[in-house]
Amino acid sequence: MKVVRIDHVYKDYQLGEQKVQALKDITLAFDPGVFLAIAGPSGSGKTTLLNLIGCIDTPSSGKIYINEKDVSGRTPNQLADLRARTIGFIFQTFNLLPVLSAAENVEYPLLHRRDMSVAERRERVALRLIACSFFGLAAFVSVDALRNLATGAVAQHSTVGIALACVSVVLMPLLSYAERRAGRELGSRSAVADSKQTLLCTYLSAVLLIGLVTNSAFGWWWADSLAALVIASVAVKEGVDAWRGDACCAPLPVTSEAAPCTEDCCR
Repeated sequence: MKVVRIDHVYKDYQLGEQKVQALKDITLAFDPGVFLAIAGPSGSGKTTLLNLIGCIDTPSSGKIYINEKDVSGRTPNQLADLRARTIGFIFQTFNLLPVLSAAENVEYPLLHRRDMSVAERRERVALRLIACSFFGLAAFVSVDALRNLATGAVAQHSTVGIALACVSVVLMPLLSYAERRAGRELGSRSAVADSKQTLLCTYLSAVLLIGLVTNSAFGWWWADSLAALVIASVAVKEGVDAWRGDACCAPLPVTSEAAPCTEDCCR
């Protein structure tokens, strides 16, 4: 199956009495999983072709198939619904609406999903923002760890730091467990995902504790940086899961007869 197939597509624009032909007899097809770049000089029709593939515009003649379904003659509302469900865009600029908050900008494309309730939209937005926080945390930890490894920065002995890290390692898992259980009982995937972020902070506190102790005891200044890189990879994985809406310990139905959680991550 072809993800995108274009058959003999033409696109004309009417400028006053003059007709400008932007595309002429374009035929091509994209296989699943292919990365494709469209190159050409300015005015060659690259943007016009991308607009047609993305269902932002319609061809003057010819056929366009998305997942082997003809989209050439669909109405603007039908195309909007198709874009909301099937097509993703990455623009050169952020294209954010300044009058909306970050969460409202994320939610705005979901308004085209008529099958999605307000609660589902808010849940999806929360998961997206949590995923971004995972990615940001992974980036920060990775940069900091790599910088320390590159410069050979040695952490100083800190009794207060060791004590605070111990307290964090003890309290954070309890907070994560309580948040996870509440999220399951309320049927909130975003709360479950957020509890995993809290648990990840526990791992970071443990890495800090190990780094401080091993540095004080054995002079292993590099230990916490290497462990931090492992934690960063875990953060990326959790971010991808949150973005996709996947979560260990899927929410339970909100009923008195809900079965108890038997998954390891809920213990």
